[in-house]
This record gives sequence, structure tokens and C-alpha cells, in this order.
Amino acid sequence: MNTHAHRLHTQREKAIAQLQRKQQSEGLSDAEKDRLIERLLGENQFLKEQMALAKQKLFASKSEAFPGQGELFNEPEAIQDTATESGDTDDDDSIEYTVKRKKRNTQRFDDHLEREVVIHDIDEDEKVCGCCQGQMHCIGKEVTEKLEFVPATAKVIEHHRLKYACRGCENDETRTPIKIAPPVPAILPKSYATPSLLAQIITSKYQHGLPLYRQEVIFKQLGIQLSRQTMSDWLIKIAMLFKPIFYDPWHATLLQQDYVRADETTLKVVNEDKHTCYMWVYNCGTDTPEGKIQGDTTPNIVLYDYQPSRAGQCAVNFLGDYKGYLSVDGYAGYGQTQARLVACLAHIRRKFMEAKKAQGKQSKTGKADWALSHIQKLYRIEQQIKGSSIEVRYQTRQEKSLPLLNQFKIWLDKSISQVLPESLLGKAIDYALNQWNNFIRYCEDGRIDVDNNRSERAIKPFVIGRKAWLMSQTANGAQASAILYSVIETAKANGLKP
Repeated sequence: MNTHAHRLHTQREKAIAQLQRKQQSEGLSDAEKDRLIERLLGENQFLKEQMALAKQKLFASKSEAFPGQGELFNEPEAIQDTATESGDTDDDDSIEYTVKRKKRNTQRFDDHLEREVVIHDIDEDEKVCGCCQGQMHCIGKEVTEKLEFVPATAKVIEHHRLKYACRGCENDETRTPIKIAPPVPAILPKSYATPSLLAQIITSKYQHGLPLYRQEVIFKQLGIQLSRQTMSDWLIKIAMLFKPIFYDPWHATLLQQDYVRADETTLKVVNEDKHTCYMWVYNCGTDTPEGKIQGDTTPNIVLYDYQPSRAGQCAVNFLGDYKGYLSVDGYAGYGQTQARLVACLAHIRRKFMEAKKAQGKQSKTGKADWALSHIQKLYRIEQQIKGSSIEVRYQTRQEKSLPLLNQFKIWLDKSISQVLPESLLGKAIDYALNQWNNFIRYCEDGRIDVDNNRSERAIKPFVIGRKAWLMSQTANGAQASAILYSVIETAKANGLKP
């Protein structure tokens, strides 16, 4: 039982004790009894839902997939009873759905890989025909590819700077000074770090989630004594060099766009006074160049921003006077910005999915199923217009999505008075109504996504890396991680190899 459910259970026990004491002393009126019983029944139902949801999270699948997503054409039969009961059938509504199968990639190796050809031939005496004793000739060959892996190697490059002096001026105080070749340019002066070594350390940690202490072991196995403290110092210095070159120009470019997305996640910083800090992520464009909308010139940028808190002022400081569309979750802190907020359909669906899971196997269909089915119809429309032009996406939403949204809003307004406010279904309906005005903004512009999943995918690499290295030691290290993650993820979003 989670903390909130335990607190409600304690409150329920206190209410029962209070009821018993009041009955013994002065008694309750029938109206007071009815109100108290109704409240206790609501709390009891909420506790049951919390227990069922906790069991689902512990033992059941974590997937949020709705059953109809696998059998899209069986969905009308599956929800017919519920739709009829709620009076929201739409016989004229027909949405086509085409399943696109991904083609298999037959090219296993990139063209730039080095190839070595080994010829296998038969002996000379076997090249004589066994029938006529004539000489046989080659008619072709069979080619079989095998992949040879060469373990990583390292080498030390010694730079010998030759020095020159004049023998005839050795005793002359005004002699020509010693001449020496200029020093080799270095990205980090007075260190033996080269660009290739720094690139290996950065990509290993921020792309592949390999902590520095593990890299320290790997380097040691290669005969290199490179401590994690040294690598950490290098990363902070290189991040400060990257900031004016990459991060700041990208930040200025991002704020010039009409549509931006944002999200945040927790981060532990040892030397910070606060127990929990946050890593914020802001992005525009798409995951990959192939997923870009036709006619959309928005660049693909992903920026991380470390902040010691989750206060709305953090978003205000990063966005400044940005007044475009900002796709976010339901966190109220974003409301302090000047942006036009766009709510996320995936978060609305998640609330109804939790309500459905809490129902258990009590009934096959219900209000949560109807809501999930209606949300699924909205997603089907988005699947149809994926990759289309901005104008096509806008017109399709006006013609197909808006009628569905109007039906959904009518259902929400009617259902809010038919469910217990403290139940998970009541909370899901209330959340959807609170986010409604921000949510329907996605129909105003064809560039806006129906959900904020792009931000969640952008922040996922950081979350995966956090599971390995757990925390940052200092705020400087956390800020360096934000800059280097930004470089890595922006490169990936633009189809570049980090």
C-alpha cells in the first residue's frame, strides 16, 4: 500500500472512531450519517483501486497498450455495449488504418569498413576433368562474408620539439636566444588528452551510459592509468569549451522557433544542499531527419538544462520571453512562462489506463475503456497524417479530429458527475477537463504533436545513463553533463554519428 493510501486508511479509521464517539454522546442526524457513509465508501473504493494499481505495478506488465491497439478492427465490437450505454455511438464515423510493415535491412555492414579478400582455391591436380582429362576453367565463385573484430588499441604519440642554439654565441650575453619548434596545438593545454580520446570518453558515458569508473577499468586493461577524477576534470573543461560553440547558439535558435517541447526528470547531486535536483530538456524538430514534416524547416535541437529545483522560474529563466507553443505535461510550473501551453494526450491516456488497471477483472468494459477507445481514434488520425505536409495535417485535424474532440468533451462533462471524485476514474476525468483548453491547441497548427512523447524520448538517454552512474558529485559536473548530453542528442537527431 502506498503512502497516500495508507494516509487515507488512517483517516478512515479516525472517522469511524469519531462517528462512534459522536453516536455515544449526542447521536447523528440521518443526513449527517448519509454524508459520512458516502465519504467513507468513496475512500474505501479509492483504497481498493490503489491496492489493485499497486499490484499491477509490482507484478503485471508495465505496458500502456490498450487491447484494441493490437486488434484495431475488432474495437467496435469490443466497446459496443459501453458506447450504446453512454449514448455516444457514431455509425457514420469511419477511420481507415493502414499498417506499414518495416522493410528488412539487408545491408549488414557500412561501406567504409575495411575489407580483406581471401582466395580459396583447389589444388592444381584437382583442376583436371575426371572424364576427359581436359583442363577445367573457373566459371564463378561463391562469396561468404565473415566479420572480424579487432579490439580497441591505443598508442602514445611522442611530439619531439627540436631546440637550436648558436655555438659561436655561447659566451655572449647578448646572444640569440634558443629557438624551438612551436608547441603542438592541444584542445586541453598541459594534458595528454587528444580529440579522439575525449570523443571516446564522452560518447562512452553520454551515449552508451558507461560510467567513468568502468571506463577507468577498461583503460587499465589496455595498460593506461587514467583515473576517473582526471576524466571528470576533462569533461567539465571540454563542456565549458562546447558551451559558446554549440550550446549557446542552439539555445538562441531554439527560442526562435514557433513550437518547442519541454520535460524534466530528477537528478541527485551530492554536494547540493537540496535532496533532489532536476534535469530539464527542451527540444524542437524531430527525432531523425527522416521523420520531419513536409514543408517544416524547424531544426532538430535537443538541449538539457540542469537546475537545483523544479520551480517554474527555472523554465522562465531558460525560455525568457518565448511566446510560441510549448508542449508539456500537466506540471503547473510551466504556467509561469509566457508560452502558449499545449497539453499531452499521452498523459491524459495514462490516467485512464491507471483507472482501467485498477478495475481489475470486475468488468470487461466501462467508462475507462470508452475513453481509451476514443483516444485511440485520435491517435489513428495522427498515424494517417504522419509525415504529411503542415497544411494536410491541419485540414485533417479540422475535419476528423475536432468532431471526436467535441464528443470527448461532452462525455467528460457528463461523466464527471457520475463517478466518485476520489476514484482513479474521477481523477482521470478531472485531469482531462483541467488540461482541455491547452490540449485542443494541437489542432491550431499542423506542426504541433498530439502528445509530448518526443520530449520523453529525448530525456530517456539521460534516465538510462542515470541508472548506471546514479548521481553527480557537483553542480559543475551536472551542468557539464547537460551540455554534453545536448551535443550527443542533437547530433543523433540530425542523423550524425556522435
